Amino acid sequence: MVENLAIVDLGSNSARMAITEIAPDGRFREIRRVKENTRLSEGMGREKMLQESAIERTIAALKRFKKIYQEIPNIKVRAITTAAVRQARNRQEFLNRVQQEVGIHLQVLSGKKEAYYDYLGVVRTLRLNHCLILDVGGASCELILVQQRKARNLISIPVGAVNLSEQYHLNGYVRSADLFRAQVAMNERLTKIPWLRYATRVPIVLLGGANRTLARMTQSYHHHHRQNGSIHGYQLSSRVVFATYRELLNRNLAQRKRLTGLEPERADIIIGGMLPLVTLLQRNSDGRVIFSESGVREGIITEYVNQRKRHHD
Repeated sequence: MVENLAIVDLGSNSARMAITEIAPDGRFREIRRVKENTRLSEGMGREKMLQESAIERTIAALKRFKKIYQEIPNIKVRAITTAAVRQARNRQEFLNRVQQEVGIHLQVLSGKKEAYYDYLGVVRTLRLNHCLILDVGGASCELILVQQRKARNLISIPVGAVNLSEQYHLNGYVRSADLFRAQVAMNERLTKIPWLRYATRVPIVLLGGANRTLARMTQSYHHHHRQNGSIHGYQLSSRVVFATYRELLNRNLAQRKRLTGLEPERADIIIGGMLPLVTLLQRNSDGRVIFSESGVREGIITEYVNQRKRHHD
């Protein structure tokens, strides 16, 4: 009996849904993918309160997702949410509203669990023995040190594309003083992670919306378009990353919105979104970045299929 698993992933910047068909032998393939820009973490500020307009946008998106998966036979729904809700002081009210208005039970992933799913998703699809995984979301970053294909260390820090851009005014034309303040703060965050010093000679594997945007921008710039439009396994050098960052910093918001490969609705958070990577690359002598399209959702599917196998054995 073929099973269908809908994974609803409510991030701080966008809401995504992937529907995966799982065959009885455990093989799986994605049959539908939908994304909406909901920017749930917008305007949370220091008070860490989810704002009404962001909540309404998000609930509307979840209702549209529900219309889609309700049509599919033998469907199981797994709904998760990450940093914005994890950090929100009004998270319980939000979760209750989603339950009442949409009928979805949202599981709030801890930062560590999110990082672990990232790791599962990456090692399943990329043949790398050693690497540092960096997932930049809207309101958090996950870092995982992989040695001999095992997750040696993992951490989630509460800075991401949306909250960095808001806090340090990196949305429009960026003033050098603001950028400097943001870089110093980012550097201090990373210096407090003792095990990062073991990650200076390994490639960095990139996940998350801001990083996918970087891949698309460089692909369109260098005309490296792949047949299937995938960025999985696509590699760049730190030199190209720094050059792209410089290009972005040279432009104001209206000019950034016109860049190919950059979705206009990400133009105001792309500089904040790239800051964690740029800061890490300045400490990293390997200098390679590799993109992964496989992350939290694929990690959850992997875990689900493995549990199902154990259950049947």
